[in-house]
Amino acid sequence: MFRYAVRRLLFAVPTLLVISFIIFALLDLAPSDPTAQLPLTIPEEVREMIKESLGLGQPFHIRYLKWLEQFLINEPLNLMEQSWGIEIGDSENRMRVRSWSTRAPVVDLIAARLPQTLIVVGMSYIVAIMIAVPIGVISAYKQYSIFDQIGTFISMLGFSVPTFFTGTVMIVIFSVVLGWFPSIYDTTHVVNDFDSFVVQFKQMIMPVMVLGLFSAAQLSRFMRSSMLDNLNQEYVRTARAKGMSEPVVVLIHVLRNSLIPVVTVIALGLPSTFAGAIITEQIFRINGVGALLIGAIEGADMPTVQTVTFIFAVLIVVFNLIADLLYGMLDPRIRYE
Repeated sequence: MFRYAVRRLLFAVPTLLVISFIIFALLDLAPSDPTAQLPLTIPEEVREMIKESLGLGQPFHIRYLKWLEQFLINEPLNLMEQSWGIEIGDSENRMRVRSWSTRAPVVDLIAARLPQTLIVVGMSYIVAIMIAVPIGVISAYKQYSIFDQIGTFISMLGFSVPTFFTGTVMIVIFSVVLGWFPSIYDTTHVVNDFDSFVVQFKQMIMPVMVLGLFSAAQLSRFMRSSMLDNLNQEYVRTARAKGMSEPVVVLIHVLRNSLIPVVTVIALGLPSTFAGAIITEQIFRINGVGALLIGAIEGADMPTVQTVTFIFAVLIVVFNLIADLLYGMLDPRIRYE
């Protein structure tokens, strides 16, 4: 498995390079002007000087290679220096990917907002798995029952309704009408005692449930379909003929084999949840990576947009590798040699 993981990592390098080039080229060719937000009284020659200072006067391939060097070499070196104190080269004069709007390093901006996004996305995905797996198992085992029909209806409804609509409805019901939860997520809140933990828990409920229910709707359908495929297999009849109890047959033999295709959906669905969190963060005013990306798009801050988009691509490649490695743990028939 180790050699397989190494081979996949080596193959991921050219894949990410191609992805980075496509992302950089598409966003660089987009009709955006970093000086569009400046007052109209600024002379044109001053605008051109500003563009030159941002490196826009250089050829495309030079700008791409510089961006690649800053993101793949300089930023990891800065991370090593900040985390472990390992200094390689001249850190003071090292070029970094900087935001056009704030002139701050983009990676620092992402690192400052990433914890909020990770808390919401991570908790929502845990909730989604805890909801989807039991519902999928019970719906398959009791196929065409009332529980299965209700679960199918709710899953289709949850998967069809966009998160911005679900979030808005939750705000109207639970914040405006009932007044149970706050409609705005306070990212400056610090948890230092039980009362502050309760406040944090209450403000997390709605954004976590919006993302969690949307992901659970998809996962439960895959779980049900996979369970139905395995319940009619020969090994299930053999296990029952040997006198194994029904919970052992369903929850150990059938469930383990049914999780094999679902692992792909779970692993590849997490980066998609990050993308879906962009809209949810706007609804609940969460100052996370999604809000950073939306603000960068509105302000034509291309370095920030390119960096955040490329990070999403890296997440997809990484979780694809994790899904492949988990196959070997769930299915002993799979060998990586």
